[in-house]
Amino acid sequence: MHHPSIQYVTADEAVRCVQSGDRLHWPCVAAAPETLIRALVARAPQLRNVHITHLYTEGYADYVLPQYAENFHLDSFFIGGNVRAATQAGRADYIPCSLSDTARIIRDGFQPVDGVFVMVSEPDEEVCVSLGTSVDCTLAAIQQARYVIAQVNRYMPYCYGDARIPLSQITAWVRHDVPLLEAEFPPLSEQDIAIGRHAAALIPDGATLQIGIGNIPNAVLAQLAGHKHLGIHSEMFSDGVLPLIESGVIDGSKKVTDPGKHVATFLKGTSRLYDFVDHNRDVLINDVAYTNNPAVIARNPKVVALNSAIQIDLTGQVCADSIGTKMFSGSGGQLDFMLGAGASEGGVPIIALPSVTSKGVSKIVPTLTEGAGVVTPRTVVHWVVTEFGAVNLFGQPLKERARLLTSIAHPSVREKLQAFQQKNLTL
Repeated sequence: MHHPSIQYVTADEAVRCVQSGDRLHWPCVAAAPETLIRALVARAPQLRNVHITHLYTEGYADYVLPQYAENFHLDSFFIGGNVRAATQAGRADYIPCSLSDTARIIRDGFQPVDGVFVMVSEPDEEVCVSLGTSVDCTLAAIQQARYVIAQVNRYMPYCYGDARIPLSQITAWVRHDVPLLEAEFPPLSEQDIAIGRHAAALIPDGATLQIGIGNIPNAVLAQLAGHKHLGIHSEMFSDGVLPLIESGVIDGSKKVTDPGKHVATFLKGTSRLYDFVDHNRDVLINDVAYTNNPAVIARNPKVVALNSAIQIDLTGQVCADSIGTKMFSGSGGQLDFMLGAGASEGGVPIIALPSVTSKGVSKIVPTLTEGAGVVTPRTVVHWVVTEFGAVNLFGQPLKERARLLTSIAHPSVREKLQAFQQKNLTL
């Protein structure tokens, strides 16, 4: 529906309010408003030192190209593939933080925001639009900003929770209808299925799931058809949960916070997911300061947190954001949910990873690569799962941790890991 108070302008006209030195923010993944971002980059000759923050996005990101070094500077809260090369080359930077803190970093002025670009749904009859698939820390940015430019897109689903924004908060309106970016799901490998089977065996009936996107989460979800009364309180979810919701396996009935509701701060999936969440009052897309708050997470019983890793050493230190000193992604919400699940009654924090990389390099290592970031400290780690099994490190001394992790490492490296332990008497 068209609301009479909305006067549309072109994207080029809308971004004229951006001035040199302004600090901008926009939402993540499918909600990044590409038409506004392209118009901003087209204005580059008139702009200097425009600062940008956002979480992981996909698609167009020319603002990090070398020719715009004087015009734009990006500090990511999480590094996506579209800005990874620029970050590793030093043209963009990364803000180390847990996702739960991103909203606070903005609200408390550690990263001030002048302007926000958003992609929103069609307006409703109550004089609101919806941020749709991504609230993340963008709500915090809207609350701090001097101006908010909105791209209205009829393909953006109307989501509830903290996603609803009054029309009065929008400074300029642009109309551009374009289907949202969709996730691709490659077929599950035998390795994925084995990891999924071991992880699914740890999930009790009545669990509240934090589960992301990718082959391992999908392999776990595929094993849960026989479970009962599961719930979702997650940073994000994707298409893999839909069959479990439709069959009644996921009903949210045992949750303490938001019972019966499927909670996330952003979504990434296919049009099937976007259609499912549109005008669905059982889905809440909430502020990341709520979804990822470990104290909120811990209120639910039997929280299962499923996360992955780049490397894990024999003491249980988990690197999930860098390859040595080279930043690769970010801390994301891993520690938020590992802490929340660890404090949840009957909680099951899980780090699930293939034993080796696609190039055959062991992910279970004697020591982390020099400079690697510890995203989840060894004090917080519980279950570690590979295709070779599941072990629980919690409460175990160093030597036993090393023995347990070696038992689920790839057989080709177990002797090397054992030799390291024999040389290092603390292990």
